[in-house]
Amino acid sequence: MKHTVLRRIRILTILLSVLLLAGCLPDSGRQDGSSRTEPPPPVTLKIMVPGERSSDFDLVIREAERRLADSGISIKLQMEFVPWNDFGTRSQVALSSGEEIDLIFDAPWLHLNEMIASGYYEPLDVLLKQYGPTIIAKRPHQMWDANRFRGHVMAIPLGVSHVMSHSYFVRKDIREKHGVPPIKNYEEMIRFAYIVKEKEPDLVPLIAGGTRSQQLYSQAAFRHYHDSASHLRPTQALDSSLMLYYQHNNGKVHNVFKELDSPVRKWVEEARILYTDGIIHKDVLGIKDFQEPGMAGQVAIFPTGSFYVGELAQETLKEHAPEGEWEIATFFDDVPGANISDFSQWNFIAVPVASKHKEEAIRFLNWANEKPNYDLLAYGIQGTHWEPVGDDKFNQRNTRYNQSAFVWIWNPEDERILESDARTERLWRFIRDADNFVPDILTGFEFDSTPVQAELDRFNRIEAKYYTPLFNGVLDPDYAWSQFEAEAGQALEAIEEELQRQVDAFLSR
Repeated sequence: MKHTVLRRIRILTILLSVLLLAGCLPDSGRQDGSSRTEPPPPVTLKIMVPGERSSDFDLVIREAERRLADSGISIKLQMEFVPWNDFGTRSQVALSSGEEIDLIFDAPWLHLNEMIASGYYEPLDVLLKQYGPTIIAKRPHQMWDANRFRGHVMAIPLGVSHVMSHSYFVRKDIREKHGVPPIKNYEEMIRFAYIVKEKEPDLVPLIAGGTRSQQLYSQAAFRHYHDSASHLRPTQALDSSLMLYYQHNNGKVHNVFKELDSPVRKWVEEARILYTDGIIHKDVLGIKDFQEPGMAGQVAIFPTGSFYVGELAQETLKEHAPEGEWEIATFFDDVPGANISDFSQWNFIAVPVASKHKEEAIRFLNWANEKPNYDLLAYGIQGTHWEPVGDDKFNQRNTRYNQSAFVWIWNPEDERILESDARTERLWRFIRDADNFVPDILTGFEFDSTPVQAELDRFNRIEAKYYTPLFNGVLDPDYAWSQFEAEAGQALEAIEEELQRQVDAFLSR
């Protein structure tokens, strides 16, 4: 009898153990008898972008994370903001060292093609098809077709238009003080700059981009953005330089060293006159952010990539010059058919190969490209930071949230137009309509740098010494051109010939 009882106890013990392992018994810590299932911890996405963190940024991100959770997406956002002038170096070091980053800003004028060629970015075709249908739908086919790399989507284009909205910030209060009419063309702007020099001795008339990363914003190079007569524009081989350029729409590559009558040389000569006359800031090459002196009330004119002046720019100026006011002077030709576009974009967001959360990164961007979420991340909390005006415009209530959408989520369908004057709104709508532009015959062309990579490396090193000093008038072109050519002419000619060969092959297909 005693052995029978012990045997039964052992059997019950075994059965209980099996039931516990199988999870068939209720959790003794739960009164309702249900199983304890802990949700997985949220994935933290690490995102690196250029710019500065707004004072209300964390407030907006908390709201975004709440909405993500309500949508069933368990994601936290960890943003690293890097000053614009430091971003190229910081991002390159991060990528080359394999730092864990899930989304990162890049651009052709920064080092996008180099990073793609180095294998640092994940191809996104499959990920977008699986997890990014909204990302795809919010961009027109011209944008996708023109921004592939060797046939693949290597980064998501961030753009809302088919050309950039280049213009100049001009001190409206100073212009009106001296009875100067609104500026309508470049010549009138330069005349105003000389008036500033004569009558406002404490104010620098003009500044432009003086660092390597800003060379298309240098005084001479910026002129090409308003060159609708010859459509002069950079090439795919040197996409932030005018030392090689296209003109008109015929596929011919031009080399500044070889063409003494080049418009580029004329612009450089004019920049030299402006510099020696004291119109261009004397320290133009030493200022990392060329817009800062203007915002500090020290400069009357500087170039910009926008058709309108934001509230933050006005507020910053008034902190230093209480009577100060900015206005825009643009010389863009808004006649349909007057401009050429290859529909390429200037800003991109990429997923590094080192990311451990590639799927979640695309799922987040897909969520961010839904209209209510885009409004939140682009403009802040409605009623606190901004108010809608109709379906596609907005008013900014304050600048406590002022984060650039173009560094991480920009898309042309959801981006709103800041309510402004009728001409500015018309210009914004104009550049968003692909039908207003003549397609570039090289739309979709990609330059393979492999055959001339050594020459490209050599040329880029040499160009860094000459380009911005020449294009801002600091160097005398009478001798600087010859020095520049003696050092870099052979390398540039090799690049030119290879580019022309590839262009001809592309056009003959």
